[in-house]
Amino acid sequence: MRWFEIALVVLTLFTGLVWLLDKLVLAKRREARQGLLDDGKEPIVVDYSKAFFPVLAVVLILRSFVAEPFRIPSNSMMPTLLTGDFILVNKFTYGLRLPINNHKVIGIGEPQRGDVVVFRPPHHPDQDWIKRVVGLPGDRVGYHDNQVSVNGKALAYAPIGVYQGKGNGTEMTGAEELQEDLLGRRHHVLERTNLPFIDQGEGDWIVPPGHYFVMGDNRDNSEDSRYWGFLPEENLRGKAFLIWMNFDGGVDTSRIGNRIQ
Repeated sequence: MRWFEIALVVLTLFTGLVWLLDKLVLAKRREARQGLLDDGKEPIVVDYSKAFFPVLAVVLILRSFVAEPFRIPSNSMMPTLLTGDFILVNKFTYGLRLPINNHKVIGIGEPQRGDVVVFRPPHHPDQDWIKRVVGLPGDRVGYHDNQVSVNGKALAYAPIGVYQGKGNGTEMTGAEELQEDLLGRRHHVLERTNLPFIDQGEGDWIVPPGHYFVMGDNRDNSEDSRYWGFLPEENLRGKAFLIWMNFDGGVDTSRIGNRIQ
């Protein structure tokens, strides 16, 4: 979606400059020539710029500093988020950032354990990914035998049952659904206990300053910090907070309006 962001900024600046130039210079020239060699009509570029600039400016401000829509492209956050979910992301929870370069201009807050965040991964800076924050700066995070630990404390798990997938998520049918207690923040995760052992990214990590350790809720089907490392703070885009539509071969109205925990 970065191309859309760039196009939106360019169009907003262009139409705004045309509108300003017309207001300060061109309109006065047309008025002076009216009745001589000019009929006084606005050029089509000016006409369209004046019509579209307010709309583009409002959309740019809302997307950059208030809330931005994203579509979930994969199953890595199942069962919390499904492929086809359209979510809203709060853009000011972690500070106001400029569009395109994502530079923070005003600091407001920092991610907490359990937050579901949208970010640009270091190895794919042109893409937007979504994961859950598991480790904060300075935390010791471990992952062994499907068990997460933070600062030496193993997280508690409560069984929910066998997961029944829908749509593109049917591949996870038969996985075990669990409630994970991330030091006071509870959410559901999936584990595949019915398959032979595969590399699950086991290890121990110490989160450096200015970075976060993120994981997908679909633990056996998520490319996350276990494989590519820590998430830099400057790559954060915002905090996911609401599912506003689901479309996975058909609209699933049961998920609309769900808060993201």
